[in-house]
Amino acid sequence: MIDDLDKKIIGLIQGDIPVDPRPFAVMAQRIGITEDQLITRIKTLVEEGVIRRFGATLYHKQAGIRSNAMAAWLVPEERIEETGSALARFKEVSHCYQRAPQKDWKYNLYTMIHGQSDEDCRAIAKRMSRAVGITEYTLLFSKREFKKTSMEYF
Repeated sequence: MIDDLDKKIIGLIQGDIPVDPRPFAVMAQRIGITEDQLITRIKTLVEEGVIRRFGATLYHKQAGIRSNAMAAWLVPEERIEETGSALARFKEVSHCYQRAPQKDWKYNLYTMIHGQSDEDCRAIAKRMSRAVGITEYTLLFSKREFKKTSMEYF
């Protein structure tokens, strides 16, 4: 189980990391511990599986990415694991999920593709399709972003 200090740490690192040469020192000071204590505690939370990953959120439009498309793939059930792993390795893919098909929607694997243009996303999807041998897919292009935040747990 996690204790109150762990909850403070999780609350701290789920937000923006300070732009500072020693961001963990700044954060540690906020909750009254040392930089080494903070880093050690974060490593322990990762090792124990409490924190699955630690990463940055990229605001793609500010980074120059002009288009993104959710690719919905129809993958034979026995190939989901290998196909999902292969598609997730593409540098243009930020998310890769398996979902149950629905009555009127047959697709079961999803990848979010980022590119410089809609045509770029289409070309990336074609390359991905050739790489995994899955030809049945559709692209859902984003039109407008209403919300983009990370989950806040504490």
